Amino acid sequence: MRKPQPFRRESVRVVDLVERLQSRAGVELAVSGQTPAEGRAVTVRHVHRPGLVLAGYAEHFEHQRVQILGNTECRYLAWLGDQETEAFGRLLDFDPPMVVLTAGNQLPDGLAALADRAGVPVYCTPMPTVPFMGLLRDVLDDQFAEQLTVHGSLVDVYGIGLLLTGAAGIGKSEMALDLVERGHRLVADDVVMATRKGASVLMGAGTDLGEHFMEIRGLGIIDVKAMFGVRAIRHQKRIEVVVQIHPWDEDEEYTRIGMVTERESVLGVSLPLVKLPITPGKNVTVICEVIAMNHLLLHYGYDPAEAFATRLRERISAKSDRQTGRGIDWFEHDFE
Repeated sequence: MRKPQPFRRESVRVVDLVERLQSRAGVELAVSGQTPAEGRAVTVRHVHRPGLVLAGYAEHFEHQRVQILGNTECRYLAWLGDQETEAFGRLLDFDPPMVVLTAGNQLPDGLAALADRAGVPVYCTPMPTVPFMGLLRDVLDDQFAEQLTVHGSLVDVYGIGLLLTGAAGIGKSEMALDLVERGHRLVADDVVMATRKGASVLMGAGTDLGEHFMEIRGLGIIDVKAMFGVRAIRHQKRIEVVVQIHPWDEDEEYTRIGMVTERESVLGVSLPLVKLPITPGKNVTVICEVIAMNHLLLHYGYDPAEAFATRLRERISAKSDRQTGRGIDWFEHDFE
């Protein structure tokens, strides 16, 4: 079976990008009657303010980026007077994917007609420039982030994202369902879309088609949201621990004390790996809860394995009870 490969979107359609920004930033067309071409797309995740281009310096101009005109750029065009058409036309000659006017700025009729003839869509938003650029960067980062399709189940257990992996039919969905029944939250089952955010953050979500549905062998498809309520689901969650489920193997080396932590790399993000062997009668759901709680302890600086090792070293370094003549201090008359 071919292993899934990471992928990125090569472009985002302008109309799709604007649709995501409309409800959050009030983005709308600034040129009346202008209809952006369906094939127009953004191909890079960065944004740009073209002040130098408007001033006449076009070397190293990143024209593939979304161009932002804030108060400074718009007032500079107005200050140019009769030369504003030449300056704005210089920007349009590079055919940027789209231009956005921030802080409620509007184009004069002459410049709006120039943009319409050039076929460059111009939008406006009431948001100030810096907050809008931050929002736009977040949206573009999400669109162009590296992604990977992972076969498994993702569950939020005590606030920790556990990615349950293993061979088909081993019981990942049943474990996830048991965790949901115990009050935890399902993010995705069977297919998890892992998305890398930044250098060390890995987010997981379900697909649009299979979101919050589960396939239970012998039963069929169930709707977790309809059955357990909205509190039993999450749309996305950071993946923090990988739990690899597999049948017990006598030849496999399993961690017993926890002094050595195994890791697994997913999209270049190193995650703690717990190999969980299963046998008949083993309560793996409770073990998954313990895995999550133990990860919380580690996050807050307490390592049970290290605490045990410290106690063991202290006991070895001290004289034995026989040598010191001291034994365990029992409570007298305590027979319970």
